[in-house]
Amino acid sequence: MVNQEVLSRQLRTDAVDFSFGEIVNLHKDKEIIISPEYQRLFRWSEEQKSRLIESILLELPIPPIFLIESEDGVLELIDGLQRVSSVIQFLSPADIQKDPLVLTGCDLITQLNGKTFDDLSLTDRLRIKRTAIRAVIIRKSGEELVKYELFKRLNTGGALLSAQEIRNCSSRMIAGGEDFYRTIQNLAANTNFKTAIDRLPENYVAQKGDEELVLRFFAVKNFKDGYKGNVEEWLDAYMEGVIFGKLHFDAVAEVASFEAVFDFISQNFGKDAFARTKNGEGTGRLAPAYFEAAVGGALRVLPGAAAHGADELKRRLYDVYASEAFKDVTGPGANTIPKLNGRIDLVAAALA
Repeated sequence: MVNQEVLSRQLRTDAVDFSFGEIVNLHKDKEIIISPEYQRLFRWSEEQKSRLIESILLELPIPPIFLIESEDGVLELIDGLQRVSSVIQFLSPADIQKDPLVLTGCDLITQLNGKTFDDLSLTDRLRIKRTAIRAVIIRKSGEELVKYELFKRLNTGGALLSAQEIRNCSSRMIAGGEDFYRTIQNLAANTNFKTAIDRLPENYVAQKGDEELVLRFFAVKNFKDGYKGNVEEWLDAYMEGVIFGKLHFDAVAEVASFEAVFDFISQNFGKDAFARTKNGEGTGRLAPAYFEAAVGGALRVLPGAAAHGADELKRRLYDVYASEAFKDVTGPGANTIPKLNGRIDLVAAALA
């Protein structure tokens, strides 16, 4: 999305070595900030945090961190959250509203286990504070797009952030993007929606899988033509189209449509709308292809389908799910526009 000319004009970086003591003080003085949204993604285990401290004392290399300079000169951390937060928790836990870090799992300097920062010798406390980490500072840019792309690329491919967590954070870098993100977040808390996605595993919810399903609903509704095999790219492209103003999104109308669909689904199918069936009952976890089919079908047949009774609607839906035709459009190679439209067509015809 960012061409070479824009990058060369807008992107300037400097490499600076900050001591960990300086980083703690800059964070305390709000000269380095960690967005509250990013703080919620801080999920290293106590052992991982402890081993970072052990690595610092062993003078092992620590990967660099990346920061973006805002218009007022404040630095915002966009990559290195786990490392920076771990050190701040160890040196000054109150600054990130954490309990003191008690070291555990250190297997090279085992005498560190069970100790907090205050328990260390003065020599070790100073060594940690004075150890430097390379910080790559991306200087202020007039292009929101550059900032957005850099965050996405720096964090894509890592094991710590899910695709939706990256979308949520990166969208906030664009004017108006936070409003779209808040809409997604608010709808993920909708009672009928939560009932309908009850089969989504808890570990998916913890990584914003529920919010990704809200985004997926709107992509099914408004961006089926962008569905070209890679679901993550499809959802990225839809969100980017909205927040960069290339795709129309009337929040009031879209929210009303979402609420109508999930009121219908929750009342008639409960938690079984998006699940495979066995002996006429839903079973197993939520299946994304079934989600697409059911919400796409409901969008097409409402409000008329609401006239059928819940038992009749459930029978019709489960008959479709059990059919060979539906299996053909949800099995291998299902991530194509013809198969997406095929499974929506089948559900819409059954519920009409």
